[in-house]
Amino acid sequence: MRLTILGSGTNVHPTRAAAGYVVQTDQTMLLDFGPGTLHNLIKTGIDRHRIRHILFSHFHADHFSDFVTFFFDAVYHSKFVGPRADLTLIGPRGTRQLFGTILSTFPGFNTAAFRVRIREVAGRSFMVGKTRVLPRTVVHSPRLHCVGYRLEHGDRALVYSGDAQYCPSLVRLCRGADVAVLDCSFPATRPGLGHMHAGDCGRVAREAGVKRLILSHLYPIAERYDVKRQAGRYFKGRILVGRDLMTISV
Repeated sequence: MRLTILGSGTNVHPTRAAAGYVVQTDQTMLLDFGPGTLHNLIKTGIDRHRIRHILFSHFHADHFSDFVTFFFDAVYHSKFVGPRADLTLIGPRGTRQLFGTILSTFPGFNTAAFRVRIREVAGRSFMVGKTRVLPRTVVHSPRLHCVGYRLEHGDRALVYSGDAQYCPSLVRLCRGADVAVLDCSFPATRPGLGHMHAGDCGRVAREAGVKRLILSHLYPIAERYDVKRQAGRYFKGRILVGRDLMTISV
């Protein structure tokens, strides 16, 4: 299993793209698709027209807005350049309504020469090729259904929190994971609403017994503090501060 961080920041970060990740197993999947991540996807050399599954954690704009540009490009490619693989969009409650509206109202989007499937998930696992995916509801915004994802391939497990506060469901999702990519929006000394700070990330990693912790989704204020050291007060395993285009073997 291979993880590439397309975006380790948020919508307003001056030097990082917003949330987005590529996971490569027997399949190539995207986890979230925030602004700036499409250009970074192109930089990786991965053929975007062969990607069949995009998994969304929730629908704040910094987690999905590059999908619009991606899909416009996919429609053009499928009509005028060459075949494009069918696409499955996966996400929490509200996914069908949002993407149904986008696909039916954006000019030209309903002329795609490939099939688009939309799937809503909550707590049941499902398979993408030989990769088992477990979505679990996490606490972030009271008006949105938000999920984190656990991906298991062979004997390896990767967890992506999406945006989340510290909560028991996230600890359970991370249990024994080889890598956990967690929402580290704030430093422990300057916490904010709706997200974890570095100390929370360390607590989740310690309580879940993860092997490696990746701090990501950094707000600009987090850059002014040693969030790795703050997380390390709670978690004694390996900690990395994510950066755009960082690649990790899980």
